[in-house]
This record gives sequence, structure tokens and C-alpha cells, in this order.
Amino acid sequence: MGELTHVGPGGEARMVDVGGKEPTPRRARASGHIRMDAGTLVLIEGNQLEKGDVVSVARVAGVMAAKKTADLIPLCHPLPLTDIQIDVAFDRDLPGLRVTAETATVGRTGVEMEAIVAVMVTLVTVYDMGKGHDRGMVISEVRLEHKSGGTSGSWTRG
Repeated sequence: MGELTHVGPGGEARMVDVGGKEPTPRRARASGHIRMDAGTLVLIEGNQLEKGDVVSVARVAGVMAAKKTADLIPLCHPLPLTDIQIDVAFDRDLPGLRVTAETATVGRTGVEMEAIVAVMVTLVTVYDMGKGHDRGMVISEVRLEHKSGGTSGSWTRG
């Protein structure tokens, strides 16, 4: 493992200067899930919650969040995202929803944080829309699954 890139010589937090790097294609995929009562999952699947179409609203919220990542995470660079895909899948065995986000850019730094933030906000939006029926929902296992591009190359969760 190399030196910490977001720590300056005096130990202070700093944004990394990526100006000298060549832009390259970069992708990242993250995932997470939300557990809920089986009855809440049925209501979401049947589009029967008072707040409307949970899956569509949550997916749009995830896309919007990915685009705003640099506004939320202090040392992230703003990136021109070329693609954001959010998948929301029903899982009756959980019971709950599984969310995967994939982000892409051609740039000087990676898009891992954008994928993770997209998953988190998608899941939090599901919670917000369903909390009237199930305040006990649990968001968990949000994590990076894969990244590619840049000088460090590809990485995949084992």
C-alpha cells in the first residue's frame, strides 16, 4: 500500500492535484441493500405507497446524487460523468431491495465515490419513501464491487 494521497506534508487534509494525469476511461460499480418487512416490500413492488413509485424516484435520486458527489465529499474532484446506471432489484429472500450503481467517465481520477454515493442515496430514498410503513428498515453492505481505469488499473472484490 502506498502513501496517503490526501494528506499533505504537515499532516493536513488536502485535495490531490490530478492536473498532470492523462484522462483515461474509468468505471466503478458499487452495491448495497435495504432490508424491510415483507409487507413493505409487497407495497413497494405493487406501487402502493402513498409517496408514489419508490423504485423510480429512488433511481433518479441515485443518479442526481452521483452527479453531486463532489459537493458532498470534501476532497472529491468534480467529474464529468459519461454514464450512470442504477439497478434496483426485488429480493424476497432478504426481504428487501438490492441496489447496484455503475458510473463512468473519461477523466484524471476515478468514479468510485460517485458509484458509492449513488447506491447510498438510492437506498436512503427507499427508506424515506417507505418509513411510514416500516421504520425498522436497515441499509447495509454498501461497498465498492469493481473499478477500472487509471494508473492503478482494475480491482474487483474477491
